[in-house]
Amino acid sequence: MNIPTKNFNIDHKSKMPLHVQVEELFRKLIKIEPFSKGALLPKEVDLANLWGVSRNTIRQATNKLEHEGLIVRKKGIGTRAAEKKNLVTGLDHWYSFTREMQEKGIEVINLLLKTETETPGETVCNFFNVTPDKKLFKLSKLKGENSDEPIVYFESYFHPRIGISKEDDFNIPLYTMLQERYGVVVHQSRENISASNAGAVIGKKLKVPASFPILKRERFVYDINGKPVEYNIGYYRSDKFTYSIDITKSSEI
Repeated sequence: MNIPTKNFNIDHKSKMPLHVQVEELFRKLIKIEPFSKGALLPKEVDLANLWGVSRNTIRQATNKLEHEGLIVRKKGIGTRAAEKKNLVTGLDHWYSFTREMQEKGIEVINLLLKTETETPGETVCNFFNVTPDKKLFKLSKLKGENSDEPIVYFESYFHPRIGISKEDDFNIPLYTMLQERYGVVVHQSRENISASNAGAVIGKKLKVPASFPILKRERFVYDINGKPVEYNIGYYRSDKFTYSIDITKSSEI
């Protein structure tokens, strides 16, 4: 097996569950050559023997990565890292984009970060219950895996009671910053998702033609007391992003 021993070991004395440790090892494994180039990953039985865990533990971890679209398994052939096509997000994972991508083993960077105060439109004013002439703090972010690959452009407005300012650190996950600095714990969001053309302004930011199809997601975020915190609108490149929805059938007939 072509697996480095350094930083690729299981700590059997750790309080962290074995399947979580195995999952993290897989996330690191698919990022290094030759596996990042499409080579088949070692067999489950070999990894189980190497790491001193059961095959069920290996399978539990790979099931999660397969569900996230990070690996592909083909019967009779084997398992390999998935080709990088679309990033996938779920409606049950509405927290910060940066944190969500980190959980998937994907590092995104800020290609643009801009703060300003601006008079928002009617939708934002109604959500925050502020007058139309009220200027609100606005945060704009363009995110991607590198400077040539923008993925999504965000614009956020925040309720004035929070007191957010340009001095805050917006390079860390947003909701982490809100909780640590302002004691604001986000709890619920309502989302509207639609398809549209990029248009000239958004197309230029995402490096696509104005007629290019994009996913538009509008998000209304509330704290644990049901008070509005953030209005966020995101424009996702449809060739790089997929929204995934898991639905569980109710037990009621």
